Amino acid sequence: MENWIEGFQQSIDFIENNLTDSLDIEDIAGLAALSPFYYQRIFGALCGMTVGEYIRGRRMTLAAQELSSTDAKVIDVAVKYGYDSPDSFAKAFQRFHDIPPSKARENGATLRSIAPLHIKISMEGGKMLDYRIVEKAPFTVMGIRKRFNEDTCYQEVPKFWSEWMSDMKGLKGMFGISRSVDGKIFDYWIADVYMPWEDVPEGLETTVIPGGLWAEFKCIGPLPESLQSVNTQIWSEWLPTLKGYKLAGNYSVELYCPPAEDPKDTESYIWIPLVKE
Repeated sequence: MENWIEGFQQSIDFIENNLTDSLDIEDIAGLAALSPFYYQRIFGALCGMTVGEYIRGRRMTLAAQELSSTDAKVIDVAVKYGYDSPDSFAKAFQRFHDIPPSKARENGATLRSIAPLHIKISMEGGKMLDYRIVEKAPFTVMGIRKRFNEDTCYQEVPKFWSEWMSDMKGLKGMFGISRSVDGKIFDYWIADVYMPWEDVPEGLETTVIPGGLWAEFKCIGPLPESLQSVNTQIWSEWLPTLKGYKLAGNYSVELYCPPAEDPKDTESYIWIPLVKE
């Protein structure tokens, strides 16, 4: 994973230089030598927004600057930044800036801005990250699956968990598993270990998690805060210094242990597949 930070910055520079063109997540992720699945996971952890949100934010920033400082027509700016119609552009502009495009030129109009990203990883001591690299055999899980888009998953996956909690469907919710389908699309499973002597309840299905090397990260504390904190550490501190291994597979696993009596003692784990370089 050497030069990982440089590759990630190159991908962000590529986005910036092509905001008026069609952008494909495969091309963006390739510059960072990552799969689209991992690229979007890492981007979200490091930047606090999805790739799609960042691209839309930068386009809306530039569109507002153009409308406020030139005589460009709204329809021309809309087409330039990838919108098929003035209506769709106006709705997106309103959501981002809280005013319609027609108001952008008014004296004193308040416009919002997202600056271009520059990745800077700061390594600091004093914060422990417990992990181990282990060999795991393939195992089968049984659960409920739903398909998500990376652009909206931050809002939609928690809703999926809430829906499941209102109707447990015979599951304990031992695992949360993300598995890439294509580009921005991935399947998310709420699942338990499958016992082959038991019937699969209606509405549930099984899938096999491949065996191999896994980096296993221990999280201690209330959920989801402890998982989110460790996830950020993984991508911002652990991955840039990883030597001898590289990311493998297009999936990740979260393991949830039974709640502790004191929430601060609750254990959970993040598993990430690896291969030796």
